[in-house]
Amino acid sequence: MISPAPAPAPARDLPPVLVYEAGLRAVERGEHSGWRVRHDDGRVSPLPLSSWLAGARPGDHGLVDRCTRPTLDLGCGPGRLTALLAARGIPALGVDIAAYAVTLARRRGGIALHRDLFAPLPGEGRWRHVLLADGNLGIGGDPAALLRRCASLLHPRGRVLCETDRPGTGLRRTRIRLEPPSGPGSAWLPWAYADSEAVAALAPAAGLAPAGHWSEHGRWFTVLAPDRTRRPGGRH
Repeated sequence: MISPAPAPAPARDLPPVLVYEAGLRAVERGEHSGWRVRHDDGRVSPLPLSSWLAGARPGDHGLVDRCTRPTLDLGCGPGRLTALLAARGIPALGVDIAAYAVTLARRRGGIALHRDLFAPLPGEGRWRHVLLADGNLGIGGDPAALLRRCASLLHPRGRVLCETDRPGTGLRRTRIRLEPPSGPGSAWLPWAYADSEAVAALAPAAGLAPAGHWSEHGRWFTVLAPDRTRRPGGRH
């Protein structure tokens, strides 16, 4: 009697960084479609790898125009903004957890570091600008913790420049996974979305205060500065 072949083992979820890096490589090969983000409520949206790998996006120049001194680009990805700053002669450092993204950032002429942004970083407390663009405010699913980290990196007269969600959406904590056109997707990871009002509400606990905002080409940005009247944790 011939025994039936064993059923194939179910595909395992992959670490998100591996799926992200595979997507970057695929887009470099010209495979631009099918990469997506799945939310835990079932919604699916495109993963905009092509725009991250391309040149300046509409709205980018208004962001980098505000960076006139040494700038830290957190979650720099393939280095679009880091390279733009370098081309302008602004000292800039990109930081990303994806090694291949850092390689691409360096190829574009930027200086980039392969590291978790919560790990020790060069120049802590001395950066004049810290960038959270392209949805990076959601990293880790806890914008309050991320803003505290930004405050610890910032010069006393520095500024955090955050790209936010569209007005009226508030603060949403969720989980997402990255999915390729075929094959296993990533494990779920915590993420968050926040509009400018939500960011303003979270800022005081990080020792920050709103210092301006603007919108451009359907993108929204908020500026935060150290709040000299408060200490982290909300104490006067």
